[in-house]
Amino acid sequence: MPTWVCAVQLLAAGLVAGLLVLQWLWWRTDQRPRGAVWALFWSADIGAMLLVGGIAGFLEPGLAQQVLGFAHAQLVGGFLLLALPATRCFGHGPRVRWWLVGAATPLVVGAAAWFALQLRLGETRTDLVVGSSLLLSTLVVVLYVVVTVGRRSVTLWGVLLVLAAAESVCMLVVSGFMPDRDISALLAALWAVPIAFGLAALALVRIRQEQERARRQHRMRDAIARLGNAAWFSRDADALLLKARDEARTVLDDQTLEASLRPIAHGRFVCELYSTATHDAQARTLLVDLAQIVSSAAERYALTQRLERTAFTDALTGLPNRRAVERHLHDELERANVERTRVSLVYCDLDGFKRFNDVHGHAGGDDVLCRVAAYLRTVAPGEETFVGRLGGDEFVVVVSRSPLEPELVSLARAVRDGFVDRSVGSRPARLSVGIATWQPGDVVDVEALVRHADTAMLEAKRSRTGFRVFDRALRRAVEADRIQRSALEAAVADGLFMAHYQPVVDARTLEVLQVEALARWDHHGQLILPVEWLDLAEETGLIAPISLSVLNQARRALDRFQMPVAVNVAARQLAEPDALEQIETAWGSSYWEHLTLEITESALVQTSSAIPVLSELRARGARIAVDDFGTGYSSLARLARLPVDVLKIDRSFVREVGTERGASVIRAIVELASAHGLDVVAEGVERANDLAALVDLGVRRVQGNLLGRAMPTIPVRGPRPGSQWEDTRPLRVVPSPRSENDEPHRLPQHA
Repeated sequence: MPTWVCAVQLLAAGLVAGLLVLQWLWWRTDQRPRGAVWALFWSADIGAMLLVGGIAGFLEPGLAQQVLGFAHAQLVGGFLLLALPATRCFGHGPRVRWWLVGAATPLVVGAAAWFALQLRLGETRTDLVVGSSLLLSTLVVVLYVVVTVGRRSVTLWGVLLVLAAAESVCMLVVSGFMPDRDISALLAALWAVPIAFGLAALALVRIRQEQERARRQHRMRDAIARLGNAAWFSRDADALLLKARDEARTVLDDQTLEASLRPIAHGRFVCELYSTATHDAQARTLLVDLAQIVSSAAERYALTQRLERTAFTDALTGLPNRRAVERHLHDELERANVERTRVSLVYCDLDGFKRFNDVHGHAGGDDVLCRVAAYLRTVAPGEETFVGRLGGDEFVVVVSRSPLEPELVSLARAVRDGFVDRSVGSRPARLSVGIATWQPGDVVDVEALVRHADTAMLEAKRSRTGFRVFDRALRRAVEADRIQRSALEAAVADGLFMAHYQPVVDARTLEVLQVEALARWDHHGQLILPVEWLDLAEETGLIAPISLSVLNQARRALDRFQMPVAVNVAARQLAEPDALEQIETAWGSSYWEHLTLEITESALVQTSSAIPVLSELRARGARIAVDDFGTGYSSLARLARLPVDVLKIDRSFVREVGTERGASVIRAIVELASAHGLDVVAEGVERANDLAALVDLGVRRVQGNLLGRAMPTIPVRGPRPGSQWEDTRPLRVVPSPRSENDEPHRLPQHA
């Protein structure tokens, strides 16, 4: 072999070694294909074969050259054996186990013969044996390739590899018949190079395909991510479906692709992305993933809408509930603040609803509420009105871009007069209506507007006018009420309520038998009587701490005046769960026999929870008095069961004691008390004639401004020694020097 051919062969070996990098990169892709492994081994065998052949050409004839020649022959045999699994991978041929046995057997026999004949027959004979074994193996490999190509439809790259193999075979065959020795040697030396280049081209193409597949996978992943993000921000399933279709068309480059979304049972949805074109498994997976995102989002949107309807819709009437009304009202006020328009709120309350429920039950009450809702929908139609239910029997109508007051009054009158339910007795159930209007420039305050409309409705209900507009006069009254409420709360917190004491005297001897503690509010040095703040205190619940404060001061007055004391208690105070503990804390644990608790007749009858508390206090020794007796709802049978010791005749009867009617009432009360063993006190005595008349009627105890006004300190004299009332005088008590909270000591009685 010429030297330059050997040099070209070594150069080709280096080039093939460089091409091995492509095979390795192909193997290093994400798929790690088996064909890349066999292509790498096959190319490595070709490179080694070229290297050994080139080196052998530079050696002198001898043993070393023969060994390299034998190694070259074995590398050629390895080339043939590697061709079988490589062909199976690239051409999906049949199993190669027995084909490998058939191709390897001549090679093994040839190798053994080479070792056996090397020393005996000489070089010519050994080359013949090796060449024959290689020829037989080549025939087996060619036959396998023919079988593989015949069984399968070969791809373009398969055809190119077959052509490269055919070219290599042709170069090897032609090298034996070429007359030119140099060309023959060149063809024989480089016959495997076409296969190596074919494998390198295949690796390059596979790398490019893998890169394109990775880029396509990235585009699919980005499309899924974009659609997933859009699913969280969108609320329209149809728009999301179109976006999924467009994403799939862009990634798959298929404009025939379409999408569909349909609901199934139980709030579920099915989405499909389909096309007339045929897509691979990766593309089909993309379509399934996009469809799942759309269907899941559609289910979430539907569930959100159902939850929102549940959260903002009244389940009974189908009207917007309180939350929806507040949200709509806030939006309308914000818009009106920008547009400088008015917003009115019509507040409706059903009169007699409790009576309706009592007669017809809750089912009937629900039915009338539904009728009210249907009525309000018809009486206030239009885009500028919004009807809602706040709860119970309270409904509202929000009027955007509100008209002037005369039209609002007409609307209120129409709402009031248009609904009349006569299913309960002779008193029909009607709507009381209150209207409040937000003016441009006012503070955007939803709660204030609702409160003002509610106040107007309550005023309409109280005055029995049917409807009322929250105007300046009502606003001033509400503001005054708010100021008084704040002042009352501050007064309770600062302890500005003080007890004034009015004596209860013997009607004949005018001896002071008892003092009644009456609450007075010291407001900046001015005393405010209960008539001005009692209703507000009971409404706000502040009556309880006020009563406890007066009770505590009455306990100290017991020590100061040495007189039994009477204290008014409110029904709301007795309704507290810990009412007994609160009263005991304010009064103490002793001297209950010198305490009289006064409660109004109506409160005693209507507050069932007060009876056990009063019974327990009475068991401890306290006396129970019914204040304003005769104005409530007591009957003879009920009075006998109540824990009562004293009846206090209301001042309205005392003022009429000079008339036959008034005298008859007081005489009946005295006889009633005598029959039940009760004491009688007449309050509100203002005239001497009234006092004389009460004495004639048998009233033994009286109270009023004629006998002594309520004062913080009064010169109380008490019963005289030897008087029949002397036993009512309490023992003098002084605080123990050990602790002010200990039970006081009893000292001898004196006048």
